[in-house]
Amino acid sequence: MKRILLLHTGGTISMSTDQTTGDVRPSSENPLHHYRHLFGEAVHVKAEDLFQLPSPHITLKEMTAMKERIERAVEADEADGIVLTHGTDTLEETAYFLDLTLHASIPVVLTGAMRPADSIGADGLLNLQAAVWTAMSEEAADKGVLVVMNEEIHAARHVTKTHTTNVATFRTPTFGPIGILAKNHVHFFQKLVEREHFPVDTIRHTVPLLKAYAGMESQLLEAVFQMKPDGLVIEALGAGNLPPAVLPSLKKFLENDLPVVLVSRAFNGIAQDIYDYEGGGRQLKQAGVIFAPGLSGPKARIKLLILLEQTKDPKEMANCFE
Repeated sequence: MKRILLLHTGGTISMSTDQTTGDVRPSSENPLHHYRHLFGEAVHVKAEDLFQLPSPHITLKEMTAMKERIERAVEADEADGIVLTHGTDTLEETAYFLDLTLHASIPVVLTGAMRPADSIGADGLLNLQAAVWTAMSEEAADKGVLVVMNEEIHAARHVTKTHTTNVATFRTPTFGPIGILAKNHVHFFQKLVEREHFPVDTIRHTVPLLKAYAGMESQLLEAVFQMKPDGLVIEALGAGNLPPAVLPSLKKFLENDLPVVLVSRAFNGIAQDIYDYEGGGRQLKQAGVIFAPGLSGPKARIKLLILLEQTKDPKEMANCFE
């Protein structure tokens, strides 16, 4: 019999609808505790409430607490697989944080819901069931942290929320899902070529995230520089380009040995140093900007925060990103 540790952290999957106002709120009791029979006799599910937080309330502190609880479970051989329920707004960031910091071979799966438990067409129970089936699968081991939603299996590194309300919101741009579920059977057809692991106990640094736009000037970068951050992530234009007006302020970061990581704000494709003009990717990279191909802005921020706990060497950081 498979042993699954089910860790609840809150989110829409554990919320209910106020029948008078229609507002969606956390429930006094997690409704998911009443549905353990969905998983059959082939699995023993041990459920535990870590938090009851909507995902915009999740910070790196809570992410670290999740990591530590999973590590304790692995060390004590508590489970053959671990499932976390999580609000969808920041699920991808928690998943990627765990993917980078956990050293576990057993399956670790995150899931959530787009509709509260008592709404018509609620998706939480189906997603939870699919996540448990995935965590039970021998094939799910050693594939990094996985996100299971809408009967698709995604790698934490690339998955992102793409729609505010649709149950098919989680997608993996450019690369697609690595597996699917069909009638409780788990099918994998892709895997990551390599995995990364960076041991961390705490996150002590500050990294803001900015998004470039047409006509962007230097005031935002100047304001961020005055905050004395430890680094900066920019979602740049196109393949990785910036308006020329921001370059003098950007130079201040680089001259003060503050890492600047650049991704593309485009939904598909990767950031590359292609264009050789003022503000173009080629010149930015030559100036010392680090490119993070394939990562979104929020995930590049998570990775930079973790790397800052490992090294201050810009070459090492660039190697880890590129």
